[in-house]
Amino acid sequence: MAVVMRRVALTSRWQPWKWELDAVLPDLGEYGAAPMCLDSDEHGAHWVYPGYPVTLYRDEGEGYYLNLTSTTPCWFVLWRMAETPDEDGAMAGEIRPVPVTVSLSYNEAGRWLDAGENVENVPLEPEQQDWLQAFTDQHYRPEPKKRRRPESFKAPDERARY
Repeated sequence: MAVVMRRVALTSRWQPWKWELDAVLPDLGEYGAAPMCLDSDEHGAHWVYPGYPVTLYRDEGEGYYLNLTSTTPCWFVLWRMAETPDEDGAMAGEIRPVPVTVSLSYNEAGRWLDAGENVENVPLEPEQQDWLQAFTDQHYRPEPKKRRRPESFKAPDERARY
């Protein structure tokens, strides 16, 4: 997949712009291998970061299910701000967002957020949603709900103490 980040101009005197996730697109090779600026002007810029693999794991089925049953199923992207190297490999001093990983698991995105990472999302396209739904239908089986025995039926030493 290719991740597109957008720089947005702000009217703040303390911060002239901010970065945000713009899109997650299929990477069909048209962007090359290195990040590149798609467009830039005084109002903002778009940078594309190609080459992010997305692997679905059977043990993340619940996370995919939760994503699909949410109001808007989406891609989750973990990204960090980093200094970027110039053509010679030396640090150029420019700081840009760098996507770290892309996921479709609601649970995985929650773990990233719990760790204090920058995580944003963008909606899935219908064909991507169909692809994820097919995988989830094939590999995810919700655990059956266990009936909880009422406290009054338990022996006094088995009851929860508050």
